[in-house]
Order: sequence, then structure tokens, then C-alpha cells
Amino acid sequence: MAPLENSSKVMSNQEIALSKRVLAVQPSATLAITAKSKELKAQGIDIVSLSAGEPDFDTADFIKQSAIEAIQKGDTRYTPAPGTMDLRKEIAAKLERDQNLKFPPEQIIVSCGAKHSVFNVLFALLNPEDEVLIPAPYWLSYPEMVNLIGAKNVFVETTEATAFKLTPEILRKSLTPKTKVLILNSPSNPTGSVYSKEELLALIPVLKEFPNVVVVSDEIYEKLIFDGKSHVSIAMLDEEIAARTVIVNGHSKAYAMTGWRLGYAACPNLKLAKAVGSLQSHSTSNPTSFAQPGGITALQKGDEQAKMMCETFQKRRDLFIQELSTIKELEVIKPEGAFYLFVNISKSGLSSLEITAKLLEEAHVAVVPGQPFGSDKHVRMGFATSDEQLKKAADRLRAWFQKNS
Repeated sequence: MAPLENSSKVMSNQEIALSKRVLAVQPSATLAITAKSKELKAQGIDIVSLSAGEPDFDTADFIKQSAIEAIQKGDTRYTPAPGTMDLRKEIAAKLERDQNLKFPPEQIIVSCGAKHSVFNVLFALLNPEDEVLIPAPYWLSYPEMVNLIGAKNVFVETTEATAFKLTPEILRKSLTPKTKVLILNSPSNPTGSVYSKEELLALIPVLKEFPNVVVVSDEIYEKLIFDGKSHVSIAMLDEEIAARTVIVNGHSKAYAMTGWRLGYAACPNLKLAKAVGSLQSHSTSNPTSFAQPGGITALQKGDEQAKMMCETFQKRRDLFIQELSTIKELEVIKPEGAFYLFVNISKSGLSSLEITAKLLEEAHVAVVPGQPFGSDKHVRMGFATSDEQLKKAADRLRAWFQKNS
């Protein structure tokens, strides 16, 4: 058969029109910085990367072994779209054990990571006229998800004065009849702030004034809280609020399983769970079959490793803050959880995008600009790396600021 005329012609970018929604989405700044760091490293440049959003620990061998055994016994086919019932039962047991919350397994939907779970829940809840209340600074993917869905972002600024947390006064001023979802992220990425029981209790009366608001509680850093404090979910504190709170969590941070892509949404009723499950059945279908036995094992046996990681991260936090304390251009608020410092760079006179580029090119330290997180006055520095690397980063930052002050 003769080849079609011009079959080898490459189509130009102008010949395919992209959707307005996807054009409005900004690429992930964290992934972009990571990619640029790798590019420089490939050129032989020694880069200290503080940009990654994942633990630097390996997944525990006993978790890996569960997945290996699953593959070996042929557990490589489709599972139910919302995840296996065994994993959903184990998640329900975890929620009862850790949060004293009882969820039927049918109301738990396992997805390809907590990010996927957040997107599915928002997609199932939002219409174009709905408003999503997002406290700023925020995880950079929240507003992009809302943009994709076609709803409206409403950013609520918080500052160091409130430890980057909502107060009842700030919340009341921000809620409107159009508010459909409030996103709470505790512990927070990027700030590391953690809501206490008392702080969450203070928000509840305000939320009760707006009975149509659904709380999406992103608790992915739950196991990484410092200074002897414990995680509190807003769903634990009031039955009425629990009935309209979706808990999102996953395996990535607590059990060093970022690449396994296991997250879940615990829905307050079966109607929402079925909607999320139906959506997932038409998009990704089920989470990876042989990752799910690993997820079960992590929930059953992984908390000791999570505790060890948390203790290590706390020591690194304290070390890094001490190292940075001698740099007058940087102001650091001590995070209560996660593994990030959200550093105020206002005294430098540079925007977060400008200083990020300079630090990478000139100091060979990769940080993440705060601008896509909702604050151009900050940069995010992760401390999920070794003491040696943190000290090296601090030395390079100190030298750069001394040179450019």
C-alpha cells in the first residue's frame, strides 16, 4: 500500500486548539524546580535540593515484600475501582483507631494518591458558580484543580501573626452563600502549621452558620507532627461538622510511599462516595492492584517507621532553623509539622521567583518560590534531606546573602 501523501508531516502547535481550562492551569512549580535541579546536576554542578515534597527515606522492606508477594501470586489484574475491600476495611480500622471515627468501608474510596482523591472529591462536589475557600498560603495544586473544574477560587490570606492559620473572625468574613467547599490542610504544605483542637473548635460555630459548606480536610501529613503534639481532625470534634467533612489522606508521606500512588477519601455519606467512585471508574479505574497489599501492611505495621521519620524530621527542623538564624535576610517561623520551612524573604528586596532563580543559578541551592503557594514574600525550603546537606545549604545561602547584601 502506498503511503498517504504528506503522512510524515509534523503538525504545528497552531493546528490543535487546547481547552480554555487546561490553558489556565499553571505547571507545578515544585516539579519545575526539581527538573531544573536535575538538569544542572546532569551538567556536573553540585546542587543542594530543598525542593522535594517527599521523605528521603526508603519504603520499609516489610511493605515492599507485601507487594512483591502480590505480584508473585498473580495479583496483577483489575480490582474494584474504589480499591479492594480489604484495603478499605483497613483504612476504616485506621480511622477508628487514630481518629475515633467510624466509616463503613463502602464510604472510603482509594485513589492514585491523595492529590487524586482531592481532585475527585472537588469534581464530585462543585458546579461553576460555586466558591472554594482556600486559606493562603496553600498547597499549589488546590487552585489549579478548582480552575480545571470551572469553579471559583476564593483565597483567604493568613500571616505569621496567626501562624498561617484561620481564625473565626477571618473565616466569618470570607464565607458567603456561594461557598461550597472549605479546604483545610493540617499539617500544612507549605507552612507546616498545625491546627490544635482548640483552634478547630473555635471554627466550628462559624461553619454551622453556613450549613451548605463541605469541609475537605487534607490530612496527608498527619503522622509528621512535632514537639509531642497529636493530630486532630475537625471531623472528630462535632457530629454536625463530621457529617459534611471529607477526610483525605494517604500513604505517601507517613510511610515513604510517594511512588506507590495510594491515597483515599473517607466520605461522610454513601451518596458522595458512590459519586467519587463512579467518577474514578471512568478516569483511572482502580489504584494499582499490587500496591494495595503494601498499603494494607503499611497501615498495620508502619506506624513505628512513621514515628522514627517524624523524630528525625524534628531534629532536622531544629538544626536547619539554627543554621539559618544567622542570615538576617531570612525570617523563619518554626513549623509544627510536615517537613518544610516557609521562609519570609521580604528583607532581600526580591520576589520569590527572582530569589529562587538566583539561589539555584548562583548559590546552587534549590528552593521553591512561594508565589504559586499564595505568598510572593516567602520561599519553601524542605528539610527532608540529610544533616550534611542541610548544613551545606545553609553555608551556601549564608555566603550568597553576605555577597549580595
